[in-house]
Amino acid sequence: MILSHHATDEGSQWALNGELLPTSFSLAEALSMPESEMRAYLLAMVSPDERVSDEPLLVPIEPSQEVWASGVTYLRSRVEREAESTVADVYAKVYEAVRPELFFKSIGRRAVGPREKIRIRRDSTWNVPEPELTLVINKYAEIVGYTVGNDVSSRSIEGENPLYLPQAKSYDGACALGPKIILAPADDLRSLPIQLSIERGGKEVFAGDANTSQMKRSLEELVEHLTRETAFPEGVFLMTGTCIVPGSDFTLLPGDIVSISVGDLTLTNEVDANA
Repeated sequence: MILSHHATDEGSQWALNGELLPTSFSLAEALSMPESEMRAYLLAMVSPDERVSDEPLLVPIEPSQEVWASGVTYLRSRVEREAESTVADVYAKVYEAVRPELFFKSIGRRAVGPREKIRIRRDSTWNVPEPELTLVINKYAEIVGYTVGNDVSSRSIEGENPLYLPQAKSYDGACALGPKIILAPADDLRSLPIQLSIERGGKEVFAGDANTSQMKRSLEELVEHLTRETAFPEGVFLMTGTCIVPGSDFTLLPGDIVSISVGDLTLTNEVDANA
């Protein structure tokens, strides 16, 4: 089952497997239900005679929903963040610790969708995309599906001091999601291919690939820590960390085209030329 969010003459509307859901449909309401009830709810609401084309797609999140993120969940991420930091042992300790790194990334209204602009900070000298499997989690801390996430980050700012992480990670245009949500259980997400491609002037200047099977921590572990003392009555999106990290000789530039694939989904965004 695939959920998508579309621009329509009436504003916006969700669809299930390409068939429109009523304008009254709310993703937040669906994610307030147990997973078994949510699927029945979706199937009962669909309008089989009203199909929608894929374009244009909107970001598959509602304005009041939250996006959180995990860090240092892959060995490569640990190594690269140690290399950028003046206090490298912080990342080594987190990688081995029982408690994972979790941080707030974005509110839904600030996230951007497919073909929308991502941004790099004007006060940063080293900026990278971070391709991530992004979990869709309901009120009951059940993993109900996934989408693609781009955790755009300023490595130079975080490298100055880990306490600058909110400035390096959370700003306008730093969170991209999409293009759709695939509803699937956690077991289907444990070995998904991840690919990153960056084009500049029509030529590929960086490419990398990984797999969610390379994660040190389980998906359930990350969700349990996230929801242990924090309630998400409208559900929550959780980026699960990256394993594809461009080296210190690469930084995003205005006009770059970033494409991220996770499983069967591909999210493409351009870096804002005014960044």
